[in-house]
Amino acid sequence: MTLPMVVPAQGLPARVRIHEVGPRDGLQNEKSTLPTQVKAEFIRRLADAGLTTIEATSFVHPDWVPQLADAEQLFPVVSGLPVALPVLVPNERGLDRALALGARRVAVFASATESFAKANLNRTVDEALAMFEPVVARAKAEDVHVRGYLSMCFGDPWEGPVPVDQVVRVCAALTDMGCDELSLGDTIGVATPGHVGALLTALGERGIPVGALGVHFHDTYGQALANTLTALRYGVTTVDASAGGLGGCPYAKSATGNLATEDLVWMLQGLGIDTGVDLGRLVATSVWMADRLGRPSPSRTVRALSHEDAQATEEH
Repeated sequence: MTLPMVVPAQGLPARVRIHEVGPRDGLQNEKSTLPTQVKAEFIRRLADAGLTTIEATSFVHPDWVPQLADAEQLFPVVSGLPVALPVLVPNERGLDRALALGARRVAVFASATESFAKANLNRTVDEALAMFEPVVARAKAEDVHVRGYLSMCFGDPWEGPVPVDQVVRVCAALTDMGCDELSLGDTIGVATPGHVGALLTALGERGIPVGALGVHFHDTYGQALANTLTALRYGVTTVDASAGGLGGCPYAKSATGNLATEDLVWMLQGLGIDTGVDLGRLVATSVWMADRLGRPSPSRTVRALSHEDAQATEEH
């Protein structure tokens, strides 16, 4: 298998933790609903490929995300894996369900804009924050790690570009209520490197440590890797990605796929940055999942390496 030539660059971290979102953010956006055992096998294969944080599922009402309606059945099957398995909880009821199954890492999903808060949660931004406050407080009382997702950090399909200070305000609110980590989401993929740098600078000035930040870029305009590299230069060491480039956001119609984990690993490997991920195993996992979904992976790295493998097989 072809691998990138390793040429390190200055000013980058030695190691990056990939927060794999394929089983949750990826599969929730698929039209088809996969059997629980296929989802469990997907998570197992991702763990075998070396991913240490794999977002397993979402404890939302089945009417909202029917693709993940089997959270109660899936989580116990994978909970024994030696990896972190965060789950999304939209409210206290979702937290109850997650805690009852022994979840030790949960995430809440906030919005930087009023339009998306209304579309996704049927609440204002401040009403959504008020809903999350008891969820975070109860989780922290149980010594559970809490991640705060923040969507529409760079642009909103209804409101257009999102002011940096507006994003900083919501990030500060999530931090103040006790979130251990924030994931800055470019939900519709409109961010560019300068915008990423400006937001990270403003968050630092507000006193939010870069070590508590992750980035979650979509590749709508082909900017996800450029934006990720910029974030790494500002000290970010947690990057969200989705195996095979699965997923988008069902409540944001202009959102396309997440940054593909394989594309991210290819870049990081070439930079000499450690991820602990076996690229060959990861590509094989995404090819396997693409077969289950009945369509090719959108990841360019998956396509390139699987085509290479197919050619090698033909030659033999």
